[in-house]
Amino acid sequence: MSVPAPVAIRLRTRSRLLEVSFADGSSFELPAEYLRVHSPSAEVQGHGIDTGVLVTGKEGVGITAVEPIGHYAVRLLFDDGHDTGLYTWKYLYELGSQQEARWLIYLGKLEKAGIGRSA
Repeated sequence: MSVPAPVAIRLRTRSRLLEVSFADGSSFELPAEYLRVHSPSAEVQGHGIDTGVLVTGKEGVGITAVEPIGHYAVRLLFDDGHDTGLYTWKYLYELGSQQEARWLIYLGKLEKAGIGRSA
């Protein structure tokens, strides 16, 4: 999949959103909680197939900084101390274009685990 280049990344700290716009005209508002529970880090994704961790309790998490990594990714620093995992342009585009489906899957996993959200 050829991913369009990002043209703008804007951190909106009050609303806890990362707004990412791409050259194809796509623009996504990605909540900090969504980005945190879908972190590409090994801590969250695991080290093999089906070894990921269900991250919970991040309803109020915020992003404190966005650090560019070369011309291919950003590192997000969250106010809960999480700062590992590189969000490549491809991954951010996937998170944006698949946001509704991925969020519903996440909520289903919470429900199956008997864990509720407070927000």
